[in-house]
Amino acid sequence: MTVAAIIVAAGRGTRAGGDLPKQWQLLAGRPVIAHTFAAMRRHCEHICVVLHPDDLDRWEALALRADTVVVGGQTRDASVRAGLEALRTRAPELVLIHDAARPLVSDRIISDVIAALATHAGAAPAIAVNDSLWSGANGKVTGAVDRDGLFRAQTPQGFHYRAILDAHTQLSEPATDDVAVARLAGLEVAIIEGDEKNLKITTKGDLSRINKLLEHDMDVRCGNGYDVHRFGEGDHVWLCGVKIPHGRGLQGHSDADVGMHAITDAIYGALGMGDIGQHFPPSDPQWKGAQSHIFLRHAVQLAADNGFKISNIDCTLVCEHPKVGPHQATMKAAIAAITGINAARISVKATTSERLGFTGREEGIAAIATTTLVSS
Repeated sequence: MTVAAIIVAAGRGTRAGGDLPKQWQLLAGRPVIAHTFAAMRRHCEHICVVLHPDDLDRWEALALRADTVVVGGQTRDASVRAGLEALRTRAPELVLIHDAARPLVSDRIISDVIAALATHAGAAPAIAVNDSLWSGANGKVTGAVDRDGLFRAQTPQGFHYRAILDAHTQLSEPATDDVAVARLAGLEVAIIEGDEKNLKITTKGDLSRINKLLEHDMDVRCGNGYDVHRFGEGDHVWLCGVKIPHGRGLQGHSDADVGMHAITDAIYGALGMGDIGQHFPPSDPQWKGAQSHIFLRHAVQLAADNGFKISNIDCTLVCEHPKVGPHQATMKAAIAAITGINAARISVKATTSERLGFTGREEGIAAIATTTLVSS
């Protein structure tokens, strides 16, 4: 079942104050939209971002890999319709429509919306109203409003793609959200349990509240990687991005940089996203002789797309020769340049196996790496 997401980010959000629209203001060091994008990317195969034309350069500078980027309209429903039209060629089975200004949407909410679409045409999170409700005028209470059956709507609002596309195409009057559009078209929408943390940023105070929530919800991941390559013919080896003269070369489908492969697998492991072989199959001839920085850059980008930054990297090379010590600083610098983290957060060290095993017999080199990812 293919699931696409439309992130609606074309509004100006002036009530939040500041020099930028709310979706571009910083939250824990990154724009709000970057947090939202990461949450949706974990669940959706295709991401369509709907932007204001003035924000296209901002998105480009953010370097997040949306599958589709489209310019929105003057109203929210016009922007959503632009996103739905942009998905026509892909035609996903399901689509989740989410406000960019809700950066703390949980994995549970997204999963529950998708699950509910197995039996309903639409599904959306909401929270039952518990407070007393009044009507008022001129600063005075004029009456009480029955709260039974009232809910506070949230996003993402999920639908079968063809059904919601048809509903938007036929829309002839303004609608507050996509559930309203669906209901005007006669679609049944299930309510799933929302979350108080799934706040929509409207005012400056909302941004402060979300910052405080993020301080308590930091996600820290640890991953490890292990790789081995045997010696064969050659006059050099690649280790952690550095070419070192040697009497033999390491054999592999790519450049056989055992250290960089272990680091790459450590990042994939922390993300729960497999290993190099899954992302770059050795059966694919295009990766024959490929430089390993390609793999590491891919892992780093995946981490960023999923809302993580790399905190530190620790790599140990196990070999008798060549000697690693003279090259440690250069190796750290090479890894820092690829990952974008400070070299002071990178450790490259070496050990022998006391002449034991295949490394002790100088049949090959092994590498072990550990990395820590922190939600950003």
